Amino acid sequence: MRIRPLPLAGAALIESQPVLDDRGMFARLFCDDALGELLAGRTIRDINLSRCSTEGTLRGLHYQTGSSAEMKLVRCTAGSIFDVVVDMRPDSPTYMRWHGEVLSPRNLRMVVVPEYFAHGYQALEAGSELLYAVTEKYAPEAELGVRWNDPSVGIEWPRTVTEMSDKDRAIPLLPPSLAGNP
Repeated sequence: MRIRPLPLAGAALIESQPVLDDRGMFARLFCDDALGELLAGRTIRDINLSRCSTEGTLRGLHYQTGSSAEMKLVRCTAGSIFDVVVDMRPDSPTYMRWHGEVLSPRNLRMVVVPEYFAHGYQALEAGSELLYAVTEKYAPEAELGVRWNDPSVGIEWPRTVTEMSDKDRAIPLLPPSLAGNP
């Protein structure tokens, strides 16, 4: 596994190193030894699977706060997705900045989403699936969000949004006091 830091402080991209032979391919998708420094003593608490039926479906952007703040390890297992993280840590040098990566089973990449990073994704193909491991249990009372089209963040989604939950549509815009922050 190769770990590549992303432009947002603390976020990373993990690239699996496939072994190809006449039988096909083998790749290690998770290794606590290789990821030990990134995990820094954290334990994976849940592993979740999400499937998007329609190209353009958008989910997120969510994060948890307080003692429920969670790190996520995100991998696409079918189709392809545009995965987005937004740094919501006010003291971070990359506060309010976003970064996106295309994830697919073909590129064998996994995004590390640190605590206090909002996370969301858009399906680039119908039937796209996302598998993600999280370091804390889901706590709805600790969940916050960033609206997918908040102008103070300025995410450039690659597709027209075709589907989204009412919950995600209802996420309020960030307060004007945050607008314009880098």
